[in-house]
Amino acid sequence: MSNNFKTIAQTVVAHVGGKDNVSALTHCMTRLRFVLNDASLVDVAQLKAIKGVMGVVDNGDKVQVIIGNEVAVAYKEVMSLININSSAAPTEQKQKLTAKVIGAKMLDALVGTMSPLIPAIIGGSMVKLLAMVLEMSGWVEPNASTLIILKAIGDGAFFFLPVMVAASASIKFKTNMSLAIAIAGVLIHPNFISLMAQAAQGQQVDLFGVPITSVKYTYTVIPALVMTWVLSYIERWVDSITPVVTKNFLKPMLIVLIAAPIAIVVIGPVGIWIGTAISAVVYTIHDTLGWLSVAIMGSLWPLLVLTGMHRVFTPTIIQTIAETGSEGMVMPSEIGANLGMGGACLAVAYKTKNIALKQTALAAGASAIFAGISEPALYGVLVRLKRPLIATMITGFIVGALAGMGGLASHSMAAPSLFTSVQFFDVNDPMSIVWVFGLIALAIVLSFILTLVLGFEDDPQEDDQQTATADNKQAANGEKDKVTSPQITA
Repeated sequence: MSNNFKTIAQTVVAHVGGKDNVSALTHCMTRLRFVLNDASLVDVAQLKAIKGVMGVVDNGDKVQVIIGNEVAVAYKEVMSLININSSAAPTEQKQKLTAKVIGAKMLDALVGTMSPLIPAIIGGSMVKLLAMVLEMSGWVEPNASTLIILKAIGDGAFFFLPVMVAASASIKFKTNMSLAIAIAGVLIHPNFISLMAQAAQGQQVDLFGVPITSVKYTYTVIPALVMTWVLSYIERWVDSITPVVTKNFLKPMLIVLIAAPIAIVVIGPVGIWIGTAISAVVYTIHDTLGWLSVAIMGSLWPLLVLTGMHRVFTPTIIQTIAETGSEGMVMPSEIGANLGMGGACLAVAYKTKNIALKQTALAAGASAIFAGISEPALYGVLVRLKRPLIATMITGFIVGALAGMGGLASHSMAAPSLFTSVQFFDVNDPMSIVWVFGLIALAIVLSFILTLVLGFEDDPQEDDQQTATADNKQAANGEKDKVTSPQITA
């Protein structure tokens, strides 16, 4: 990949329709996520052809440009070029509500909200893992203040997740961020948490006579997400009915007084029920199919990442770990998928004669194996060559099956990799360490061998000098034709 991100940014902006066509821009671990004013101005083919762009996901007015691990650098360069004016952002065109449209909008809202939060979630997860290792090794006493502080640091992103979700969703739904945060903050306020604990013990808790369901909102995603979506409509309605001279004080007061009770009485409990229902469906499948569900998930995981559907499982994973302490279906399935993608890339790097592809495959393989970031491997190598992707899916199935049989479960949420393998260690089962490293080794070796066995159509080695010589010859012939061609006179 080219390191000239200024040039990449300029070219990307040009092919998404220019700086004035971008109404919003965010980024996740590897992707630039554009929201555009006019989807017809996007040139997907030219975007894919840019050196430094690994792939493009085109969803109409929302385009994702896959850059890789250095996406943050590209994001800064793009932000310096574009004109984002939230007040001038166009209203979305109304679509006929079908099951497909509703599903797409829900997925877009969830992915668009959660993607910016992933770094904080991963960071917190890694600190929690560090605290677990220190406690397991005996380097720090269980009740030591150092350990308590480390656990608090690691838990911060999860405990205050509703507030983070509200802040991120407010950008997605174009509503006031401070109001969204304030309302989400009510759900995790110490006094409100205390009331919910009393309600859980059978004590009557109500708001102006309306009973309130006992709900624990820390570690949750869906209630704050739905609440912020509703808030966007409440804010617009209150703005339309309040006189201009009262907007500074009456508008925010009415919004909070309307939105907060609705969140507490209706949206919060319904959101928890939705999240619980989704988790129940996922883990009913796990309980029914056992190890086979982990194998199937491991096989399909690369395709889920390609479509962005993998983010759908984020709330379920967080809620399950919060409630039970571990997650035993989705996270273990990623061992074979992530490490398998790394092994396949190493096989491509070993076999290819294309120097540029060899460099890309080595970097992408290292990213997947050591950091668990698989999109560079997917878009830069596997999808491009196809058969290595099949090798990865086979590896994901086999390793996923073994992970399921071994009963592996993750105690935190970080992309499975060599460095994050500790999340699968079970303090009560030392053999879990053997299982984890054995499966990591198997995933890398198996996908490496399968990629070599299945083979792939190697990209031809580009010779810039030969290309330039050919272009010069063509240009010279063109000039010669011009000179020797007969002139037609009137």
